[in-house]
Amino acid sequence: MREENRGPWYLLTGLVLGLAAGLAFAWVVSPVRYVDTAPASLRDDFKSQYRALIAVAYLYSGDLQRAQVRLNTLGQANPAGELALQAQDALAEGRPESEVQALTLLSAALSGQAAPVDLTGTPSGSPAANQTPQPALNLTPTPLVVQATTAVVEASAPTPTSGATRARGTATFTPTPIPSRTPTLTPGADFVLQNQQLVCDLTRGEALIQVEVLDAAGQPVPGVEIVVRWEGGEDHFFTGLHPQISLGYADFAMTPGVSYQVQLASGGQTVPDLVVSECEGDPGRYWGNWLLEFVQP
Repeated sequence: MREENRGPWYLLTGLVLGLAAGLAFAWVVSPVRYVDTAPASLRDDFKSQYRALIAVAYLYSGDLQRAQVRLNTLGQANPAGELALQAQDALAEGRPESEVQALTLLSAALSGQAAPVDLTGTPSGSPAANQTPQPALNLTPTPLVVQATTAVVEASAPTPTSGATRARGTATFTPTPIPSRTPTLTPGADFVLQNQQLVCDLTRGEALIQVEVLDAAGQPVPGVEIVVRWEGGEDHFFTGLHPQISLGYADFAMTPGVSYQVQLASGGQTVPDLVVSECEGDPGRYWGNWLLEFVQP
């Protein structure tokens, strides 16, 4: 009987063929399919899509508690920070403005630096995203003449004056005037430019248009869309994407030799002729930043 000396190559060839057959079966013939898996096991890009859907749902429902429960399924320690970073990435990638705004507002609400979205009195599907929640005002009626259609006058009605008359079931009376409270906020009022100044800050390293948006109480307002235009171009950016600075802060990098004009997308005053300006200091000349502060009256 003759023995064949096949050597180690025989075993190596068999191992390679077996590995190739196993991979083909696992990837092509019967690949693994995940069904009803936990959101925490998703890829990073799918997690981003999931967060965006949660933010948009929150923007239209105003249910912060439900949004928190959904975000907790991703198993992330700082969901507010993840939303803020995703909002910046979405803005840089040119994602829809509604998505950027939703991510920004949800991040602000989770961080506790902004009130949750209040949809009371807002038509479904069109929440006032860039308006700050208005306080409930208990306004008493101003003097007026009330005409009752029946002869029965409730005991709680104001006492008629001496000139009140009653005839054929109709009572006409004038209630005693009561001082009314003047509201401090005007719903839907445009923000006005309160301050414009050149800020010299060496730490920035580039010329910026810095925008700060505050409500009537002096609180920062996130999610406000800002439009910057120049000859042959236009860009949009939002407040709230730099929560480490302020939820009402936003900035835009300027190019020397270009004149810009800035306006809030909701309307109001336009700030024209913003150009890169120089500052002087110990290290010499450097670019300054234009600071624009908008406040709601």
